[in-house]
Amino acid sequence: MTGITLTAIKETDLHFVKQVYDWYVLHSTATFHTGPVTIAELHEFIYIGHPRFGSWLILHQQEPVGYCYLTNYKKRQAYDKTAELTIYLRHDCYAKGIGQAALEQLEAYARVSGFKNLLAIISGDNDRSIHFFEKNGYFKCAHFKNVGEKFGKVLDVVGYQKEI
Repeated sequence: MTGITLTAIKETDLHFVKQVYDWYVLHSTATFHTGPVTIAELHEFIYIGHPRFGSWLILHQQEPVGYCYLTNYKKRQAYDKTAELTIYLRHDCYAKGIGQAALEQLEAYARVSGFKNLLAIISGDNDRSIHFFEKNGYFKCAHFKNVGEKFGKVLDVVGYQKEI
């Protein structure tokens, strides 16, 4: 898809990020948060101005339609070549090629930043995300059974990996 760009998230963008994320919190099992997050909580995983791990708005023809980010998989030096990636689109922006374009740009950034492995950690019932990552060359490398519960449903978590 053309017209998709990533731009670094600024503090003033966090209200948009919160709006997108809170929709998933309240309506899906894509995230294991069970109530709306605060801006302070967003800072725990949305890094602003970090020299390696970035957070970006996803723009479609200059309009924000989602966000994505790379975080450290674990905060230990031996994992420095591995990043966890996350993509959230506005719920009305699925199946339009936006996520695909964002993923391609994230992977390119990860390569030039020296990462060798990308991980996607996904709720086991999130078939849309599982299919998306499989379609893009990620393979299932982990399956944690019954580790979460949301909306009265016990949930698995699966891990997908791609060597880049």
